[in-house]
Amino acid sequence: MTPHSKFAGRTALVTGGASGLGRAMAEALAATGASLVLFDLNHAQARGLASDLKAKHWIRAEAVEGSVTNSDDVARGCRTAIELTGRLDIVMNNAGIVGNAPSIDLDEATWRRVIDVNLTGVFLVAQAAARIMIPQGGGSIVNTTSMYGVAAAPGRASYCASKAGVVGLTKVLAIEWAASGVRVNAIGPGYVRTPLTEQAEAEGKLDFDALARRIPAGRLAMPAEIADIALFLASDAAAYITGQTLVADGGWTSYSYL
Repeated sequence: MTPHSKFAGRTALVTGGASGLGRAMAEALAATGASLVLFDLNHAQARGLASDLKAKHWIRAEAVEGSVTNSDDVARGCRTAIELTGRLDIVMNNAGIVGNAPSIDLDEATWRRVIDVNLTGVFLVAQAAARIMIPQGGGSIVNTTSMYGVAAAPGRASYCASKAGVVGLTKVLAIEWAASGVRVNAIGPGYVRTPLTEQAEAEGKLDFDALARRIPAGRLAMPAEIADIALFLASDAAAYITGQTLVADGGWTSYSYL
């Protein structure tokens, strides 16, 4: 099997697929032959990426505008996969937001919004996908959590709570659906160079040099590195792996010295 054909004949739904880690996952899937549904609030950006990937890799790809917090939008995204190829084999459950603030100042609306997108959204997408995958005979769901789903940091109460919730949810769904051939795993990235983090650095909210000094690997990850791990979890090479969270943080959570 050539690298391009690794996922040939399979269809993947990528939430938050228009930019950042979702874009990297979509690009990696397309390069290995998968058909794609890119689900994102930014429809123009998702549509442009779908067009580019179709032209570059000769695959099928569609963009769907929607929010992971809206079950009707999620159902429409999954239906689009069925309309595209008749299957839904892979879900990269990636959409997420941040809402950092000192806990004493964190407003209720921000708390609820972060939990709604990062945790409830992951559940709604996984549930809708499983309703297709179980009758179909199997599939793979890869949830994006964070190293802050297994560790903590000040000023990130809603984010850490939501991502820790994804770790627990991943285990529950994995054991419920394993006998039906549906695997559910999670990837927990550390700090990654994405347009969002680069913008945060430009605004003085992140210091890449300081972060690199704290990371044992001495650098931030690139999006393609995280996408490669997500593809491994979705692939047949991980056929006996389910219910796990693979943390990819350059050693951050293993290193207790500040």
